[in-house]
Amino acid sequence: MTDRNGTPPTMSAVVVGGGLAGVTAALRLAEAGLGVTLLEGRPRLGGLAFSFRRGDLVVDNGQHVYLRCCTAYRWFLDRIGGTALAPVQDRLDVPVLDAGRPAGSRLGRLRRTALPVPLHLAASLATYPHLSLAERASVGRAALALRGLDPADPALDGIDFASWLHRHGQSPRTVEALWDLVGVATLNARAADASLGLAAMVFKTGLLSEPGAADIGWARVPLGDLHDTLARTALEAAGVRVVTGTRVKDVARDGHGRWLVQAEGELPEAAATDIVVLATAQRETRALLPEGALDAPDRLLDIGTAPILNVHVVYDRPVLRRPFFAALGSPVQWVFDRTDASGLSDGGQYLALSQSAVQDEIDAPVAELRARYLPELERLLPPTRTAVVRDFFVTRERTATFAPAPGVGRLRPGALTRAPGLYLAGAWTATGWPATMEGAVRSGLTAAGAALAALGRPHEHPLKEAA
Repeated sequence: MTDRNGTPPTMSAVVVGGGLAGVTAALRLAEAGLGVTLLEGRPRLGGLAFSFRRGDLVVDNGQHVYLRCCTAYRWFLDRIGGTALAPVQDRLDVPVLDAGRPAGSRLGRLRRTALPVPLHLAASLATYPHLSLAERASVGRAALALRGLDPADPALDGIDFASWLHRHGQSPRTVEALWDLVGVATLNARAADASLGLAAMVFKTGLLSEPGAADIGWARVPLGDLHDTLARTALEAAGVRVVTGTRVKDVARDGHGRWLVQAEGELPEAAATDIVVLATAQRETRALLPEGALDAPDRLLDIGTAPILNVHVVYDRPVLRRPFFAALGSPVQWVFDRTDASGLSDGGQYLALSQSAVQDEIDAPVAELRARYLPELERLLPPTRTAVVRDFFVTRERTATFAPAPGVGRLRPGALTRAPGLYLAGAWTATGWPATMEGAVRSGLTAAGAALAALGRPHEHPLKEAA
C-alpha cells in the first residue's frame, strides 16, 4: 500500500526491552525507516550489563569481556561510537596463577602467536606449567577432535561437555586448568553442566577458527557509558523514541491486524503498532506472549538460569600490576583492575572478582564472602597483605544468564513466532551462542531482519558471515 504520492506509509514498531538485544533491534528497524519506540522497565538501558554509583566510584554490576571473534558485539560498539572505549588485546595473553601448589603460587600464561591455527597456541601449551607433559599432549588431541564437531548438530546438545572430555583423555586437572578456566567464564557453567554443542561452539570459534579470534576485549570506561549513554544517543539519532521506567503489561492484537502494547508510566494508553519485538528475559516473554504465538510456550520456563557473583575490593594502594589474571587452586576465578574505569584517582586500587557458576555462593552473606575472599587475595597477591581494605561489597545477578545445560538447545526458540508481526530477541533465543553480549546482539539483528523481511523492506545484514 502507498499513499497518494506513491510513498509507502510509515510502518511502526515497538521493542520491549532495552538490553543489548532490544537496542540492536530498535537501531536496525529505525535504520530501515520504521517509526520505532523502545520501552524499558528499568530507568536505564543496558539490561544486565550496566553501571551504578557507589560514593565517588562508578561500578559495573559485573565484569564483562568479549573476544575478537564477537563480530556482532564489535559491530554494536562501532554503531554506537564505542569501539575505542572497549579495545581488544593485540594478542591473547592470559596470566594464570596457580595458588594450589604446596611449593607456592606459580604463574603461567596462555598466549598466542601469529602462526596459523592450531599452531598459534602450540608454544603456549607446550610450556604451560599447570599441566604435565602428558596432559599437554592430550589437549592437542582433544582440540583436533573438537575441530571435527559441528556445534549445530542437535545430537551434541544432549551430551555434557565433561563426558566428552573424559572420553577424549582429559584428566580432571586438565579440565580444571584449561577447559573450565575458559568454559566457566564463557558458558557460566562447568564442563559437567554444559551442553557439548555450546562448548564446541565456544572453543571452535574462539580458539580454533583463526589466530586472533580469542583476543580479549573489555571496556575501559563504565559499562553504562557504552550500553546506556552512547546507546541512547545512537537510538535518538536514529529517530527511536526511548521510554525508560515503563513496564509493558500486555501485548495483544486489535481488530485491524495491528498490535496493541499496553504499558505503565508514560504510555497509559495502548500503543498500536505493526511490529513488536519482545527483547525480554524468558519468563517475562512468556508472560507477555499472546495465546498461540508459540507451539509450546511453557518450554520457555524450562530454560534454566545461572548466577554470577562479583566481589569488589578497594585497597588503599596498588596491589596488582596486570590488568587481569585468572586463578587456579582457589575459589577466586578471574580478577580485574577496575581502578581507572571506576574513577578512583587517589592512589588506591579497585579490584573486581568475577565469579561464574556460583550457585552455592550467590546468596551468601557479605561477611561470609569477605572472610572467604580477602584471605584468598592475600594468598594470590602478596602486596594485599599490607594494604588496607577501604571498601568491600558484592553485586549479585541471580539470573545472569540462561543455563547452558545439556538439552537447552531444543528449548530455545527462534526469532519468528506463529503470530505475524511478533518477534523474539534475547541471548536465550536460538542464536547458537551461549548467553553472552555477542549472543544478545545477534538475536537483535536476527529479530529485526526477520521483521524487515516480512515487511518486504530491503536490508543488508551487517555481519559478513551472515550476509
